[in-house]
Amino acid sequence: MPVPLPLHLGGLHPFEQLLVLAIAFGPFVVLCVVVWFRRRQDLADERAAAAVDPDPPLDKE
Repeated sequence: MPVPLPLHLGGLHPFEQLLVLAIAFGPFVVLCVVVWFRRRQDLADERAAAAVDPDPPLDKE
């Protein structure tokens, strides 16, 4: 007769549920913050470059 293995150890405590959510969604939240911060820096760099050279060269063909 095989020994039965428990497939479920019961419900998670609130702290464990919070930990699971943090591990599952935390990397995505960090990625969103990093992308948002870098886009802000890139936009600021573009605006600063445009302020330095207000008359870009015109392409006349």
